[in-house]
Amino acid sequence: MPADADDPGQAAFRGVPSDWGALPEPLRGRLVELAAAALGELSETDVPKRLRPVVRFAPAKRGRVAAAPLLASLRESRPFRTAVVTWARANRPDALDTAAADPVTAAAAAVLLDADEAGELLATVAERAEQASLRTQRDAALARIERLEGELDQVREELKAEQEATQQAWADRSEELERLRERLRQRGVELRKLRDAERSARQQLAGEGSKVAAERDELAEQLARQRRRADAERARAERAEADAERARQSAREARQADEVRLALLLDTLDGAVSGLRAELNVTGPTTGYGQRPADTVDNATVLRRSGGAVADVAALDRLLALAGAHLIVDGYNVTKTGYPELVLAEQRERLVRQLATLAARTSAEITVVFDGAGVVAVPVTTVRGVRVLFSADGVPADDVITGMVEREPKGRPLVVATADREIITAVGERDAFAVAPTVLLDQLGRV
Repeated sequence: MPADADDPGQAAFRGVPSDWGALPEPLRGRLVELAAAALGELSETDVPKRLRPVVRFAPAKRGRVAAAPLLASLRESRPFRTAVVTWARANRPDALDTAAADPVTAAAAAVLLDADEAGELLATVAERAEQASLRTQRDAALARIERLEGELDQVREELKAEQEATQQAWADRSEELERLRERLRQRGVELRKLRDAERSARQQLAGEGSKVAAERDELAEQLARQRRRADAERARAERAEADAERARQSAREARQADEVRLALLLDTLDGAVSGLRAELNVTGPTTGYGQRPADTVDNATVLRRSGGAVADVAALDRLLALAGAHLIVDGYNVTKTGYPELVLAEQRERLVRQLATLAARTSAEITVVFDGAGVVAVPVTTVRGVRVLFSADGVPADDVITGMVEREPKGRPLVVATADREIITAVGERDAFAVAPTVLLDQLGRV
């Protein structure tokens, strides 16, 4: 072994990195373990000054609190390293076997003994440590993908079942409509027969006088009754046609809602895949989805860009961090709690500005709804990350929010900021979350 060199700037071992902090973690742990175990049995002259405060500690505690000084002393102090090797030969001879089957043991021995094969053994330990880390990351990513694929299959099955139910309802309505049309045709045939009978009766009237006139009146009454019956049947057929059209519209809306749910799950799966791409440094295209449920709400004017209860801010942060979370804000309910002294226009501007900052910090979808009564013109300025709605004339903002909650698919994280009891009741029925305006204002005061 080379001569003693217990001063800064000593040359590194052959084949060993000069920065021992770059050694593989298993090897660093093994070197710290051996040095900590030997430290309590070394003479005072062999112990560097930086390590003397921890000599009286138990070996395990030395390894925890003085890992970095132990490694630095092994690297920089030749007497300390020699003393550790001497102690290991006497107490742990297996720890100095450079041919040990365990690569970590062999590499630690090679580093301590400054062996020529230290570089090769270090490479082996580093490669195995990296492979173990990559296997762990791969297994975790595969488990996440498998779970998300299972959820996607379940949603597809639910969507298929709902589509089959819709198709069956449409078939039943179609059959009823066809029956009504058949009855209407039969009534038309009867009406034509009556008209023929009327013409025949008129011909007979010319020769039969008053008797024929009486019969004509009776036939006219019968004709009127038949016409009324035909009109009633025609009205029923028209109502059936309208019911069928409503059924088709309901089917379209249900299909759109299901497509949005499927798109949200696909976004979650896409987020997991994007995380895996980032971890493995693999680049590739990403996809999103188009229209969201809040974009289809009725009785509101949208400010668009081109193109249980929540008790505290920490709970709100956790909800907004969920994939696909949607925060709906009862605008004036919040602003009149936080800054009622401002005029309404300034209240709206301040709240939207704060929500935009929150949107930039989170991945949540944010919608704020204001009562449109008294608003002369809807503002045209766009706000990035925040959807701004004004209720239609004569429609309260509460109805818009309730309709929006009902349109959201079950299972999506939905948070509604309001103190209105009716809205909170609707939120509870949809298994969504209600947050008090004061909690949201506390959150906005932090962003």
